[in-house]
Amino acid sequence: MTPEIKSSRFFKTLLIFAISTAAVLQGCTGSINTEKARELEAAEIKEYQGEKLGSITDFNENSIKGPQYVDISAYRLKITGLVNKPMSYTYDDAISKHQAYTKLLTINCVEGWSVKILWEGLQLKDLLDEANVKPEAKVVIFHAYDGYTTSLPLQYILDKNLLLAYKMNGIILPPERGYPFELVAEDKWGYKWIKWVNEIELSDNTNYKGYWESSGYSNDGSLDKPFLDR
Repeated sequence: MTPEIKSSRFFKTLLIFAISTAAVLQGCTGSINTEKARELEAAEIKEYQGEKLGSITDFNENSIKGPQYVDISAYRLKITGLVNKPMSYTYDDAISKHQAYTKLLTINCVEGWSVKILWEGLQLKDLLDEANVKPEAKVVIFHAYDGYTTSLPLQYILDKNLLLAYKMNGIILPPERGYPFELVAEDKWGYKWIKWVNEIELSDNTNYKGYWESSGYSNDGSLDKPFLDR
């Protein structure tokens, strides 16, 4: 490998780290206040099937624009793109008309922290079945209320029975944690666990890159692989 290539990759990695750090510092200003944190911590489940759970207060706030406060009366969860039946759900309809599932999973952030949480939510497969996905769809692009996006292969979503969570440790997600919905992207790095989801788009663009992926983060995002493309 030539020195020029090594240097280019070094500065690319350094730039990504700087961008990530800036986002974290920006996001930390929107963390849950002390009084509210105590109320949430008192209400949440602390143990599940003999396993101690992490807390809703154990997360770093590192979103791109700080916590989003969604007007739930105007909110719609949309299923768009390569589907035969585009869908649009109110928050209440999305929850009341679909079976609830739970999963005990740990979210791992590239910053080095992790939290084990009992997630409760909708199974994405149920939503996609209702929208009648077209055969040419290969990728699911997730859009958030703040403009953040990320994507995952459709087959991975179906194989893993991924959840779109609306509760964590038995309580409704607070705005700081992604209310109304957060994607529970098991076996993936935290930047794939998109919060404030408001649109699920089916696509055939297998090269689509979301917010952090466009800056050099791995599009695959699997925990057993480096999170930076090098």
